[in-house]
Amino acid sequence: EYAAARLILGFFGVLPRKLSVNLGILIASSAYPFLGGLRRAGTRSLEIAYPEKSAGERERILKKSFQNLGRILGEVSQFPRATPEKLARLIDLQFESDEAKNSAEYKAYEAERAKGRGVILIGPHLGNWEIGVFAYSAFREPLKYLARPLDNPLIEEMTVNLRTRFGNRPINKTNSVGRAIEILRSGGVLGVLPDVNAHPKEGVFVPFFGVEACTASGVAMLAMRTNAMIIPMCCVWDEPSKRYKAMYGSLVEPVRTGDRHRDVIETTALYTFEMEKFIRAYPEQWLWIHKRWKTRPPGEKKLY
Repeated sequence: EYAAARLILGFFGVLPRKLSVNLGILIASSAYPFLGGLRRAGTRSLEIAYPEKSAGERERILKKSFQNLGRILGEVSQFPRATPEKLARLIDLQFESDEAKNSAEYKAYEAERAKGRGVILIGPHLGNWEIGVFAYSAFREPLKYLARPLDNPLIEEMTVNLRTRFGNRPINKTNSVGRAIEILRSGGVLGVLPDVNAHPKEGVFVPFFGVEACTASGVAMLAMRTNAMIIPMCCVWDEPSKRYKAMYGSLVEPVRTGDRHRDVIETTALYTFEMEKFIRAYPEQWLWIHKRWKTRPPGEKKLY
């Protein structure tokens, strides 16, 4: 497995960036007809999220979503040669623009950061989440990110080496609460991708595309316990400009009504809505093959 992964990334990595990306898109497009299980899962997810769209429209979105995975492969293979200068040409860092820095929300955010408040940087599996976090560490500050280690330790080591060139560091999602609290209370930044289906013991049900989805409650509980700010972020491909756009959503403060269970649900719903806004704006770039609505409330029938 490691040899195959190393060979693929190595081959893509020696190619010029545009060729590497285009080849990744071509391979993903060519594989689409043969991946029946993933196609069925993606089709069902799109039916749940967009019942008003035609079958043809949903298939177009799904095909583009597959192509986006190929784009990610091509871009990640280039990480060993990346520099801040190259990234600046490739990514429109909207949160670094003069307009963003002069906004009231940005100034409020910086004021809170100056007080030592930590940040939970959340994002969906949208666009190129890998290059978004990669660029964040190159231009703003390194962060710690929650991730489940891959089963193959050699591939895990290779992946970590790619992701951590500019100072980012992984934290094992298993038994990570203590370390996460320590990071946030010390004013650090913690990265999380919380747009995946959660087990009922680890999540709460909140609306996502108008349908209840079991969503990990850990982000909300960490924010409430450490007084951290929740900042939605995404990095999407903009075809007209041939660049990525890295941007923030609205800052989410942890809800505090005194009812802990209610506060967790409401906080989770707020940041989930921010991620949904990103996905609705760029549906062709989200990971529809993930069974986001697999876990159902008690008594409800299965959706997949």
